[in-house]
Amino acid sequence: MPYLVGDVLPPGTLARIPQPTIPGDGLVLRPWSAADAPSAYQAFQNPAMRRWHLYAADSEDEVRGWIDEWVRSWKGERHARWAVADAGTDRLLGRTALRNMELADGVAEVAYWTAPAARGRGVASRAVTALTRWALDAIGFHRLELTHALGNEASCRVATRTGFALEGTKRSALLHPDGRHDMHMHARVRDDAARKGQEA
Repeated sequence: MPYLVGDVLPPGTLARIPQPTIPGDGLVLRPWSAADAPSAYQAFQNPAMRRWHLYAADSEDEVRGWIDEWVRSWKGERHARWAVADAGTDRLLGRTALRNMELADGVAEVAYWTAPAARGRGVASRAVTALTRWALDAIGFHRLELTHALGNEASCRVATRTGFALEGTKRSALLHPDGRHDMHMHARVRDDAARKGQEA
């Protein structure tokens, strides 16, 4: 049965190129390295990470296994994950990602976390801004979504600062260790800037 519309992004759009390093206002978004495992493991020992994430890190070896998977996932074109590092020192500050990518539809979900020692410095906002610019402008995604638990006010501020419009609430949408959470749904689309220009 033929489709009536073509793919927004054809298969191989990402797999045919190496995962890039993306600059971002004092940061770099770069592919993960096994050398990041100790810092990532320490980040996951923080109570706030355990509150808002669905998995925990029990050892540095476990995190090295995650990193191996994160690096391999680029070729699969479903998930793309970057380490967020200081542009001057290469110290790990956090992580950002495109999850659940649907190339044919041009849609992906933005995700991120910030290491505890790097919080309060705009790291997540700067990383999301850099990733969003790359995904929409350089690659050609049409829509990026960003969801967070209603109680996670810091993530809501990141979404708002980076131009992700609040579209609504997904009720009882995600099971966390402390029970089900309602989730805010934010999104950006490629023509948001053009629409704002027309409204001005």
